[in-house]
Amino acid sequence: MRKKTVIIGGVAGGATTAARLRRKDESMEIVLLERGEYISYANCGLPYHVGDVIKNRESLLLQTPEAMKKKFNVDVRVQNEAVKINPEDHIVTIKDLKAGRVYEENYDYLVIATGSSPVVPPIPGIDGPDIYTLWTVPDTDRIKKVIETKKPKTAAVIGGGFIGLEMAENLHRAGLEVSIVEMQDQVMAPLDFEMAQLLHENIEMNGVSLILGDGVASFEHKDGKTLITLNSGKELQTDMVLLSIGVRPNSELAGEAGLKLNGRGGILVDEMLRTSEENIYAVGDVIEVENYVLKEPAMIPLAGPANKQGRICADNIAGGQKKYKGTLGTSVAQVFDLTAGAAGVNEKTLIRKGKVRGKDYETVLINQKSHAGYYPGAVPVTLKLLFDLDGNILGAQAVGQEGVDKRIDVLAGAMRSGNTIYDLEELELAYAPPYSSAKDPVNMLGFTAENVLEKMVSFMSCRELDDRIETEGWEKDLTILDVTEEMERMVFHIPGSVHIPLGQLRQRMSELPKDRMIVTYCAIGVRSYNAARILMQNGFSDVKVLEGGTSFYQSMHYKDSRPSACREEEQLKAAEAEPKEVRLVDCCGLQCPGPIMKVHETLESMEDGETVKVAATDMGFPRDIESWCQRTGNTLVKKERDGKQNVVFIKKGKEGQQLCAAATDVISGQGKTMVVFSGDMDKALASFIIANGAAAMGRPVTMFFTFWGLNILRKPEKQHVKKSAVEKMFGAMMPRGSRKLKLSKMNMGGMGTKMMKRVMREKNVETLENLMKQAMENGVKLVACTMSMDVMGIRKEEIIDGVEFAGVASYLGDAENSDVNLFI
Repeated sequence: MRKKTVIIGGVAGGATTAARLRRKDESMEIVLLERGEYISYANCGLPYHVGDVIKNRESLLLQTPEAMKKKFNVDVRVQNEAVKINPEDHIVTIKDLKAGRVYEENYDYLVIATGSSPVVPPIPGIDGPDIYTLWTVPDTDRIKKVIETKKPKTAAVIGGGFIGLEMAENLHRAGLEVSIVEMQDQVMAPLDFEMAQLLHENIEMNGVSLILGDGVASFEHKDGKTLITLNSGKELQTDMVLLSIGVRPNSELAGEAGLKLNGRGGILVDEMLRTSEENIYAVGDVIEVENYVLKEPAMIPLAGPANKQGRICADNIAGGQKKYKGTLGTSVAQVFDLTAGAAGVNEKTLIRKGKVRGKDYETVLINQKSHAGYYPGAVPVTLKLLFDLDGNILGAQAVGQEGVDKRIDVLAGAMRSGNTIYDLEELELAYAPPYSSAKDPVNMLGFTAENVLEKMVSFMSCRELDDRIETEGWEKDLTILDVTEEMERMVFHIPGSVHIPLGQLRQRMSELPKDRMIVTYCAIGVRSYNAARILMQNGFSDVKVLEGGTSFYQSMHYKDSRPSACREEEQLKAAEAEPKEVRLVDCCGLQCPGPIMKVHETLESMEDGETVKVAATDMGFPRDIESWCQRTGNTLVKKERDGKQNVVFIKKGKEGQQLCAAATDVISGQGKTMVVFSGDMDKALASFIIANGAAAMGRPVTMFFTFWGLNILRKPEKQHVKKSAVEKMFGAMMPRGSRKLKLSKMNMGGMGTKMMKRVMREKNVETLENLMKQAMENGVKLVACTMSMDVMGIRKEEIIDGVEFAGVASYLGDAENSDVNLFI
């Protein structure tokens, strides 16, 4: 007797199941139901049609009902929605959305491939006009039409996942001014923060505004625009909004039929992809899978796994016994100039599960070139590998301009094959100068990981180093050793570091103390590793290497190195002037400090006023050369992108001899500093009124909060942090945040404070909270004293965002450049 399979849903999982099942069983009656207009389309390509990268809309449509019928003899019914499943009688109730009729279809086997839908949370105003999601072809058509007809100038993308970032890039390509709002502290969740920071830097380099750690509180349609109010109180006004907050499984139909679901709505299936009901299978975004690394349930909505599940499902319906062995989560995305890829688990996940670095797992982070550095076009690739103490690979991440997908694919294949870090060392990968190096970056990951497990090297992350430096008196326990050349140090160095170039280290080791930790660093990590080996074999017992080197460290602090108004003014003047002569210098593929050295050599042979045009593939080169120009008395005229190259124009000598006003203020010591010791509301008000006044006059202002003054900076919500009994008592007795402060006099059990706030409202005096917000927006530096925090049991997690953490030395440095210093 001829059997029938009904498939609910097309696209990746459903269409693949139908095609494979026909190849396995020519006699099977196959019905494919799709409530939309299209059964199989390239949903991953939709953002690129918006940006006109994929110009032909028809290219997105992979299969049509007519083609499926002709090629595979599948009865495809678009705009037919399954509204009910009766497992007991093997019947599906269907609504023909075009004709409006309801009918039933019996089945022998049922496949649920209903996929997922964008999350649309109940935020006030989220259903307003000019707010869109991108998930289907009609969504794409709608957004394209809006761009072509309404011609919006600005767009806000809510969410920094794959689709959000791809849409941000393509809206930017379409000519819109784009902002990305992400509630987490980073974009692209599969990456760890430090890898995502490379994307953050590049996104902002491309002129896209990036708002992290701030969610949407409400939307309001106002005067033809959408006003977005964020949780922080910040407001954005935009012509259109693209929601990309996440996805949820379309499992309502399965749940109503009594199929077992997990807590997130995913359909539970076994290894054969069978649900809890006999003869009903499920594939794609709608199902719960097993995390391949952790061997635990997960929801991983990706097109690749959905296609593979469809194939396995079809084979099993046709009588096979194939098993789906879990999802690794291998992914890749283009984000402006960079490509980001990941496979397996990230470090955030391991930490969340209670795993400890050094005890349960290790990581290595390296900077390599996409192919041989001497061959033109080589660009940096940053890779991170996570592995357990037996060498088993847990996860991998990569970010770079080229070669990322290749390395992630190799690493994903190694993980699927059960390879260890030792196998990575032995992988024989294709090599020719245009494609790779004799020691491929994947091999280098294996070599470095083995060195870690054999205790030949120990790494310190950028964040760990920053935490150490923020501790008062860190110099007594730590020496930061810069082993770069003098020219490199002129470009950048970590404050407080000791400088001994690698070539001089053996002769000058006596200058270093053996009774404290030494952290070595160079540009990318190779020389600092060699330095560490020299020290470790000469009696230095506690030596670490800064992972990623200064190129990576600077990306972690890219916001600290933005050009001042003075430099921008200088660059503008230089750009307007007619150059005497332009020389061309090609530094593409050169390893740091190669480009800087070549620029230096070229300028040595030039006259003042002449200009050199330099091309380099290193993403950090424009940032480095800007610092170098400032220190060497040359002028950076402009910088631009040309394909994969960073192009800069440098004029020898300074453009004019007069310092701009912004620099004069600092040099002449007109900054303002104050120590905020008191936690009284009236004194806090006075502090911020003075600070805002000084900031409005263009003066640099530093507010150093110590002891009771720290309470002004506390978050109002209780933070779940581990504390001793005494610290908990301190916390309970002290006011939590600015709203809980009391008057220094006439408080009268709180009545005086309430009266003061009322009078302030009536007299239109800004609240303390608003004054604090204005201060931060005006560039006032708020510094929390780390020593006082330690004494009073206040943790960093309890302090509001935007506050720096430092000791007295940092404050005194600012005080030296000030002509006013207050103690409040």
